[in-house]
Amino acid sequence: MAEITAGMVKELRERTGLGMMECKKALTETDGDMTAAEDLLRIKSGAKASKAAARVAAEGVIGAWISTDGKAGALVEINCETDFVARNEDFMAFARHVAEAAASQQVTDVAAIADFALAEGTVETQRQALVMKLGENLTIRRVACYQTPDRLVTYLHGSKIGVMVDLQGDEVLGKDLAMHIAASKPVCVSRDQVDPALIEKEREIYSAQAAESGKPADIVAKMVDGRISKFLAEVTLLGQPFVKNPDQTVEKLLAEKKSKVNGFTMFVVGEGIEKKVVDYAAEVAAAAKV
Repeated sequence: MAEITAGMVKELRERTGLGMMECKKALTETDGDMTAAEDLLRIKSGAKASKAAARVAAEGVIGAWISTDGKAGALVEINCETDFVARNEDFMAFARHVAEAAASQQVTDVAAIADFALAEGTVETQRQALVMKLGENLTIRRVACYQTPDRLVTYLHGSKIGVMVDLQGDEVLGKDLAMHIAASKPVCVSRDQVDPALIEKEREIYSAQAAESGKPADIVAKMVDGRISKFLAEVTLLGQPFVKNPDQTVEKLLAEKKSKVNGFTMFVVGEGIEKKVVDYAAEVAAAAKV
């Protein structure tokens, strides 16, 4: 039997929003398997999918650059060790320069970007110089590049969230949509782009939830189909209520404006990375025993 730590219970509680005892019991039943415990709680409580991936778990900034004609651009995530360095002007400028270099070459391979020329030296020599100056490890985590015959628009929420939208439409609409994406966090533009594996997992969860209702199989099937339809509306840009007018979906807004979203990318600093939590009190106590 795996040891169920307080940290594990806390993480599951943050993922699901459920009580500590419920989370501990689920972890015990699943022998400490975090994913299985989350699924079990969803089945028992009807909770929605985890929002843990949206938590900022590492420091850094999102850099963005778009060409003057609005046809080429890039988003980059550059990580560092502390929020103090993330606010450093040289570090933030480096992120913008990396985004410009990536867009000019339309390359998303992080290793290849290291050799790109900047005003002084290369991306890698500038990175090393900043490491020496700031005293922290700096890494280029990911890059997204765009080149379009239409229009690119970007939105940065501080320096922690960055969105780039490729659309057929005006810049004002593009800004509104980019802000909407930052707030509502859709996973793709339309239903046909949702990963089938994600839909299947949700179907399994909803089926298990509906089965506990004791209703006939045909009713259960209709309940599951309805939940899947609602889920697809929640995770797709076109299906979401527009943040500036919740009575109107983004799909209807685009139809009204005779516009179209070709694609988008949203980066959240540290998304999917678990930051190491250091218990300094425990470290001091352990050291005192030596």
